Amino acid sequence: MNSMTKERMNYLIDLLNEANYDYYVKDNPKITDQEFDKYLRELETIEKAHPEWKRKDSPTEHVGGEVIDSFRKVEHTIPMLSLGDVFSEDEIVSFLERIENSGFHPKYVCELKIDGLSVSLHYENGLLVQAATRGNGVVGEDITHNVKTIKSIPLKLKKDITIEVRGEIFMGKETLKKLNEERIAKGEAPLQNTRNAAAGSIRQLDSKVAAKRNLDAFLYHLPNPLDYGIHTHHEALAFMRELGLKTNPNNRIVNNIHEVMDYIHEKGDLRDSLPYDIDGIVIKVDSIDDQLQLGYTAKTPRWAVAYKFPAEEVLTKLKDIIFTVGRTGQITPNAILEPVIVMGSTISRATLHNEDYVLAKDLKIGDIVSIRKAGDVIPEVVEAKKERRTGEEKEFKMITNCPFCQSKLIKKEGQVDYYCPNPLCPARHVESFIHFVSRQAMNITGLGSQIMEDLYNFKFIESIADIYRLENKKEELINLEGYGQKSVDKLLEAIEKSKSNSLERLLFGLGIPHVGSEKARVLAAHFGDLDHLMAATKEELVNIPDIGEVIAISILDYFHDEEHLKLINELKELGLNTTYLGQKVIQSEEFGGKSFVLTGTLEKLTRNEAKKIIISLGGKTVESVSSKTDAVIVGSNPGSKYDRAIKLGIPVWTEEEFMEKVEALK
Repeated sequence: MNSMTKERMNYLIDLLNEANYDYYVKDNPKITDQEFDKYLRELETIEKAHPEWKRKDSPTEHVGGEVIDSFRKVEHTIPMLSLGDVFSEDEIVSFLERIENSGFHPKYVCELKIDGLSVSLHYENGLLVQAATRGNGVVGEDITHNVKTIKSIPLKLKKDITIEVRGEIFMGKETLKKLNEERIAKGEAPLQNTRNAAAGSIRQLDSKVAAKRNLDAFLYHLPNPLDYGIHTHHEALAFMRELGLKTNPNNRIVNNIHEVMDYIHEKGDLRDSLPYDIDGIVIKVDSIDDQLQLGYTAKTPRWAVAYKFPAEEVLTKLKDIIFTVGRTGQITPNAILEPVIVMGSTISRATLHNEDYVLAKDLKIGDIVSIRKAGDVIPEVVEAKKERRTGEEKEFKMITNCPFCQSKLIKKEGQVDYYCPNPLCPARHVESFIHFVSRQAMNITGLGSQIMEDLYNFKFIESIADIYRLENKKEELINLEGYGQKSVDKLLEAIEKSKSNSLERLLFGLGIPHVGSEKARVLAAHFGDLDHLMAATKEELVNIPDIGEVIAISILDYFHDEEHLKLINELKELGLNTTYLGQKVIQSEEFGGKSFVLTGTLEKLTRNEAKKIIISLGGKTVESVSSKTDAVIVGSNPGSKYDRAIKLGIPVWTEEEFMEKVEALK
């Protein structure tokens, strides 16, 4: 079924409304936050494309939640709106650029996004008279009797003032740990996480139960600051502290995009060491006057955004398992997934490697599966959530014939993989073309796998070189169904632009066995141009860090093949660049072939600048500390990576020490 249909929209609205009820009313969520976010985004996309379909009960019309009858209803004088969520650093940059392109050049306040329950507190003449949940943003629930048990929320302010303040009620990690130990001892089920525990505690009818839960709170918002002569958000935070209210000590004023990113990286590193859970970073325009001019959408402010940390492992549906044929004829099963955001990237497909892998994990089509990024890069299916099965799932069955040429598959002795034995199988050619234009290779926008298959089937492309001859078939392309003048012009422009790529992209795109994107960069940086690489001896190749004998032989074999040499000459004649455009690698004992981790906030360099320096000296950077890490470079507030380095006995360099080592090589 086309995902953008009225039926799909109705299904998503019903599913999300039920999820809201389970979470906000019953305190018993049936789907994860990640799943909720994914479905909500899909619904927003459909409604944007078809506004005429939109239902009045759509969750996109509401901030979320429903008032339960057990609590008195409270109408918010000023609506309690949710913040818009973003899930990648690119989206943060877009948010900030949108503000600055509108003529504003503000300071921002960055705050930790506490994982808890929003609350509004009303004080009259300094005394706490009412506390309410967000509810649906307009009407919430009166939870005053439970909030009064939270010791960090004063019953009386330090000034006799009438005011409303807003913040987050949460449960600390240690509190949850102790509470669950007690529940397990009593034979009760442990609570899932600090947020659910806080939400469940604050909605207890008996305040004695809430009092035992040792809840806490941070205040972060003054809805009407101008009434108190306050013109910036950071002044509002200071004002609330003066009144005796608790604010988070990690709040920071920043001046630009770079400082926002530094804050995000720094606090992301500290996340595990905090005594409470955070699930992201909130970025707000500091000036109240700027906030008022930027205004609001129907449900979110335009002057603030919540960046959610990438989920390390998320859930989605395994919609299908399809089979692809690689350049060597290897058959690979692939998971087709409902699109899901994993560590900032949208994932809709993941390799399942081979038949044994699928059977060992007992995967069925229709399963809810957990996904993570192996090594922070490659999407991986971790497991099927068997408790979520409905009985409608379909068993996996390995194919026996090639899906392209129908040749009987073979399985080599002692191996787990099946192969198509047909050297003329068209899939082998198509896969090599798709690889050549992929993002890490020549990065030709608009040439996705489906379009490449179409161009091959229509005989527009019969070799890699033909990609650069498509200009000669422009009129024929325009006349194809689904193309047209504008899309063809964009495609040809992207193809022409790719001719200027640095050598490492071309090397990776050629598909030399065992030469991945990183090895291609090492080779390009070492030799400088394609001709020098093609003339290299085995001895020269094996002496390059990370290039062993197997890779060296593979490179030599590739460049001794007449067909490959013919292709390279064609590409040169068509105008493709064959030189390395990056910084020349200087091999050094201190950096060559070694792995480095960057953590904390660097003062003189950005992280990207430090990474480029390390790479230029023959080293590489990785995200996590392990026994294979050669050194950890730390800035201020280094966090858990620093602690792990000390525990493993890995050398730790300050930024100053790092720069001294770099300078010594000049």
